[in-house]
Amino acid sequence: MSNEYDNEKFFEEYAKMPRSRDGLTAAGEWHQLKPLFPPLQGKKVLDLGCGYGWHCKFAAEQGAVQVLGLDLSKKMIEKAKQENTAGQIEYRVCGIEDYEYPENRWDCVISNLALHYVKGIDQIFQKVHRTLKENGIFLFNIEHPVFTSGVGQDWIYTKEGTPQYWPIDNYFMTGERKTHFLGCNVTKQHHTLTQILMGLLDNGFELKAVEEAKPPEEMMDIQGMKDELRRPMMLLVKASAKKAE
Repeated sequence: MSNEYDNEKFFEEYAKMPRSRDGLTAAGEWHQLKPLFPPLQGKKVLDLGCGYGWHCKFAAEQGAVQVLGLDLSKKMIEKAKQENTAGQIEYRVCGIEDYEYPENRWDCVISNLALHYVKGIDQIFQKVHRTLKENGIFLFNIEHPVFTSGVGQDWIYTKEGTPQYWPIDNYFMTGERKTHFLGCNVTKQHHTLTQILMGLLDNGFELKAVEEAKPPEEMMDIQGMKDELRRPMMLLVKASAKKAE
C-alpha cells in the first residue's frame, strides 16, 4: 500500500480540503454513509485507514466502547490524536495490509476512501471477515471503479476549460493506476465492480446495501459539484459477516 500522505506537500494540500477542515458534514457522501452505520452502542469498532479520525470520533459519540483507528501515515495519526480523541479511541500507525486481524474481535469494521490504495483487496476481505464477530458489519467507501478506471482520473476538457466528458479505459485491466492528485503523483489500485462485490460474497459476507455516492442538493452551488452527478466517484457498501457452522 502506497503512502503519499506523509509527503509534506501532499499533506498540506489535503489539509485544505473541506472534509479535512470541517469533518464529516463537509463530505459529499456523508448523507448516504451515515444511515448505513449499524447501532454502535456498546460495540467495538475498527477503522481501516482512519485518516484524521473523524469516523472514530463518530463511533465513540455513538456509544462504541472500543475504537481502534489504523493508518499507514504518521502525519494522519498525529492529526487524529490532536483533533479527534476520546477515552475509548486508540490510534495506531499501521497499514491495512499489516494489521493482525485477530479472530472474532470486532463488531464493526469501517473504511473510508482507503481500500483503493490496497492491491490485494480479496485478502483484506478475507481478513476482515475473520476479525468480525458473527453478523458483524463491514462498512466501507471506496473510489468507484468508473472513477479509478478513468484515464488519468480526470475529465477531458473543452478549449475553454469546461469538463466535456469522463474517459474510461482498460476497465478490466485491474491493478496499479498512476494519477495526479493535490499536486502530487499518486498511485492507486483499480478494482472492478465484480472484484469488489463478488470478493465480499466469496469470502462469507452477505450484502446489505450498495450505493453510489452523489452529493446532496444543498451542495450543488459549490463549484464542481454539479459535475459529480455526471459520473460516480464513490461506492458505498455495507456487508454482514456470516460464519460457518
